[in-house]
Amino acid sequence: MTFDPNADISGGKVRRRGRTTGIAAGGVGLGAIAVFLIAQLLGVDMSGLVGGGSGGTQQIGTGDQAVSCGTGAEANTSIDCRMQGAAASLDIYWAQELPRLGGKYASPGFILFTDQTDTGCGGATSAVGPFYCPPDETLYVDTGFYDELRSRFGASGGPLAEMYVVAHEWGHHIQNISGIMDQHTGRGTGPASDSVRTELQADCFAGSWAGAASTTKDEKGVAFLEPITPAQIQDALSAAAAVGDDRIQKAATGRVDPEGWTHGSAEQRQRWFTRGYQQGASGCDTFSVAGSAL
Repeated sequence: MTFDPNADISGGKVRRRGRTTGIAAGGVGLGAIAVFLIAQLLGVDMSGLVGGGSGGTQQIGTGDQAVSCGTGAEANTSIDCRMQGAAASLDIYWAQELPRLGGKYASPGFILFTDQTDTGCGGATSAVGPFYCPPDETLYVDTGFYDELRSRFGASGGPLAEMYVVAHEWGHHIQNISGIMDQHTGRGTGPASDSVRTELQADCFAGSWAGAASTTKDEKGVAFLEPITPAQIQDALSAAAAVGDDRIQKAATGRVDPEGWTHGSAEQRQRWFTRGYQQGASGCDTFSVAGSAL
């Protein structure tokens, strides 16, 4: 997916956090409890977010600096600018789309970091992968994950694959501010669990953004992104499949256990992204679909 070189991406609200000086081990407090509850709700492995042991305090990073890019041309050459461009496009898309679904939109925070950082859910390391923290309504992304997505998980990579990850986490923000998370708090696992339905809906929301991305325009009426090519869609689907529960289980243990799924299979994740791409956000009600059809 390529940005229109003339698109104005300056409205994207993204900050780059300075490298942290380390997170000391600490006792289990509210941060750890919040991480546990969020992990159970979203099906995200957030065990690396808080330190174990006893005593100690967190050491915070060196401060945030706004990512200050201006045009789509910059987004086509710089990962930080691409993240800002994605944020600008997602912000306008959801500001228009969520009211149509009966919700009231508010922008999330978006922090880029390296190695480890502090969050409203506790201390986070890059091992967690990109995630959304409901308490502080912020996305956290270590952009080094995109290299890992290719090298460790076998995805084909590409700009749309990178932005799919952001759009998926943005989807969790939509679930949070629209009350979906409050309505569906099941903590079970399995192919039809609330955890999986929550993740598949976020995939579908990502697809709905992608379907409208080439017609979502900046304040001057310039579309942020050029039309998506079939090859770029395949990149996004490759990323979705690469983080499917079945593929991760197979690589880690040599077998697949559907009852342990928290995010959905590769096929489910691809199918719901495609559904959002084709039908829009109104087609993303994963919670009303029978388990056999999920």
